[in-house]
Amino acid sequence: MQSSSAPPQTVALVTVPYQSSDAELLIAKANAFNAELYGHPDQTPVSPDEFDPVRRGTFVVAYLAGSPVACGGYRNHIDDSTGLTAEVKRMYVEPGFRRSGIARGLLAELESQARSDGYRAAILDCGSKQSAAHHLYESCGYNRTTSFSIYKDSPGNRAYLKSLV
Repeated sequence: MQSSSAPPQTVALVTVPYQSSDAELLIAKANAFNAELYGHPDQTPVSPDEFDPVRRGTFVVAYLAGSPVACGGYRNHIDDSTGLTAEVKRMYVEPGFRRSGIARGLLAELESQARSDGYRAAILDCGSKQSAAHHLYESCGYNRTTSFSIYKDSPGNRAYLKSLV
C-alpha cells in the first residue's frame, strides 16, 4: 500500500490472454482464496477461449508499479440465448490492495468493454461469505438476481445483475 505522502501510483488495466502467466497466477490465487472460504475453488466450468475477443470475451489484469495485483474478465453468459448478457468471472484483488479502488476501476473497465462488445447487461455470482464483494457490486449498481449455472440451487450463492444500457 502507498503512504499518504507518496504521490498516487497509476493502475494500468491491460487486456491479456486468459492463459497469460500473470492471469494464471492471479486466477490461482483467486482459487486458493475461494478454497479457504468454501473448501474448494470456484467450480464453474470455464474455457480459456471464452475470454477471447473473437468470442466477445476479455480478460484484464491490473498492474501497479509493473506488478499484477488484480484481475477479472467476462464471457458470454451461457444461460442467455440472446447473447446480450456478459458474465463477469474471476474477479480478484490481492489482499494488500483491497479497498483501494482497484476492483471498482477494473469492474468499470470490464463493463465498458462489454458494452462495446454489444452486451446490454452484466451478470455475476459470488459466495455468501464474500461480504466485501457484495458491497462492491451493490455500490456499483448491481442488484440481486436469481442464481444460475452450477450454483443455481446453492443457498450460499449470491448472483447480481446490472443493465449496461
